[in-house]
Amino acid sequence: MEGHAKGEALKRLSIAQGHLEKVKHMIVDEDYCPDVIHQSRAVQAALKKVDEIILHGHLHSCVLKDIHSPDGKSEELVDEIVDLFRKES
Repeated sequence: MEGHAKGEALKRLSIAQGHLEKVKHMIVDEDYCPDVIHQSRAVQAALKKVDEIILHGHLHSCVLKDIHSPDGKSEELVDEIVDLFRKES
């Protein structure tokens, strides 16, 4: 993973970790359930952003480099990306 993508992903993971810690404290403190759910969704959104950053970095650092390689990797790369989205459902 490239330096910029790596730094951005780590930053977003720290944000997600902070949100997750907040969820844990809210549950322990028996906060209002909809508030806990709202905070939990913030964790999920932060993790989704991490996925986007990693995918963007992968597309730029690996896929663009290998897509036109003469060893026939292009179909394998396409299958890999399609498989990622298939697992998302």
